[in-house]
Amino acid sequence: MADMIRAGKSLEEASKVAIMIHGRGASAENILSLGNQLSLDNFALIAPQAPGGTWYPYSFMAPDTSNEPAFSNAIQKIDKLVKSLFEEGFYPEQIYLIGFSQGACLSLEYAAQNPMKFGGVIAFTGGLIGEQINPEKYHGEFKGASIFIGASKQDMHVPLSRIKESAQQLEKMGAEVNTLIFNDTQHTIRQEEVDWVNEHILK
Repeated sequence: MADMIRAGKSLEEASKVAIMIHGRGASAENILSLGNQLSLDNFALIAPQAPGGTWYPYSFMAPDTSNEPAFSNAIQKIDKLVKSLFEEGFYPEQIYLIGFSQGACLSLEYAAQNPMKFGGVIAFTGGLIGEQINPEKYHGEFKGASIFIGASKQDMHVPLSRIKESAQQLEKMGAEVNTLIFNDTQHTIRQEEVDWVNEHILK
């Protein structure tokens, strides 16, 4: 796919693959730079680029139809990438989804719509997408896959209530969910989050 950037190991050399999904107004290059802080030495890194720098136009909690067709196109882009990795011989346990903000929401939503024992799903400030969480959208089991969500308890874009509801839904589907909620109001990725992910998911 031309609208992707690769870094790290080649697919032939890598033992794991990280799909890194950027936030609104950012870029594939931007999220790839996060790889310098994460323990991804043995990973192939793949960062898809959203058209115009945004995966969907409105809030992740806007009425569902308002974000179409961009939202469905974004899900399909991630799905096509994951399936291409299967064709390359990778197993779900070797595939990691890593996103920030809008990219974190997309990572969680894709995983929930396509649950499997991913190596890990790492969401730096995100929640499941939709005006409301609709359990009927989600089918299948995570089989113990590790999911991380980190955020401020007063984030300007992602309410704590949605993070908690998302964690509950993911746990019901068999994921091992860990959240780190911080007292600040920053919409950012904190060193504490990076350290936790490196120690517990990427080690």
